[in-house]
Amino acid sequence: MPTVRAAAFLFPCLLVACNSIGPSTISRDRFDYSAAMSDSWKRQALLNVVKLRYMDPPVFVEVGQIVAGYTLESGLNAGADISGGGSSGQVTGGSLGGSVKFTDRPTITYTPMTGNKFVRALMTPLPPAAVFSTIAAGWPAERVLGAALTSINGLQNLHIGVDNYSAADPDFQRALRLLRDIQRSGEISMRVLKKDEAQSNVVVIRHRTTPEIAAEGAELRRLLKLDPDVSELQLSFASAAQSPTELAVTTRSVLHIMQVMAAGVDVPEQEVAEGRATPGLPVGEESGRLVRIRCGDEAPADAFVAVRYRGRDYWVDDRDLDSKRAFAFMMMLFTLSDPGGEENGPSLTIPI
Repeated sequence: MPTVRAAAFLFPCLLVACNSIGPSTISRDRFDYSAAMSDSWKRQALLNVVKLRYMDPPVFVEVGQIVAGYTLESGLNAGADISGGGSSGQVTGGSLGGSVKFTDRPTITYTPMTGNKFVRALMTPLPPAAVFSTIAAGWPAERVLGAALTSINGLQNLHIGVDNYSAADPDFQRALRLLRDIQRSGEISMRVLKKDEAQSNVVVIRHRTTPEIAAEGAELRRLLKLDPDVSELQLSFASAAQSPTELAVTTRSVLHIMQVMAAGVDVPEQEVAEGRATPGLPVGEESGRLVRIRCGDEAPADAFVAVRYRGRDYWVDDRDLDSKRAFAFMMMLFTLSDPGGEENGPSLTIPI
């Protein structure tokens, strides 16, 4: 009888001890880690843009690996005092004890982006085919090309250097507006046809064309000096087209795009006057601003992304859709630059 009573008492406890904790952690940890990585990625990108305004070299640290380990250890002990003998023995006393130990020990590996990988990822011009593929996928043509291109068929985008600035050609800006109107109409679309590793073509597809869009399409081809009757254009990385069937573009690198974004950071005028920060966009050239990054003593609690640097907060307003879109596009450019391959480098592993 005592053995039966003890077994009946211990059985539910053993069931609890044997229950797995693994499945219940997936729905929580998967989204928590994803949200944390997304937030840290945005903050790292914003910090590096702000640092470029102060001529502070950007530093990128990648999250190489996350290993979340959980351990649940349980123990149970029980005892009973029995008086009398034979089958008539009675339980006069007993003791019951137990212990549970839960350990959450994630290991996160960080890898600084350095050397050749840094050069390829940040300083190599973007592949033209990748840029136009984003437009074919539905991204706004005006903003994508305005951010990613240096020139298209000889028309120059704005240039921002360390100590110089040149405005965009009026025809370049007009070409972007025409592309915007044509894309919004849905009457003409494009797709990128990859011929081989070195060559891609842009195929223009006319679904239906109203007289207004047809006129804008004709004006766009005149600005770019393209054959008005050709629907497949050779896409090349070049400063000037060699024929009326070629779409010659030069693209910016991710680092160059970040420098253009840095010119739109709001910084105290005194720091510019003292030479601590580089000059931003000239007065009247606000159209060249890719993203509006605000500055103040304290960022709003609902900011889209915010960082602290040099004793001030810098942030992107959550209600500024244009800036949020431009910022998201810059984040996507890290994928488009695609450094590829594995590279041996220093790594830091922190058991938390």
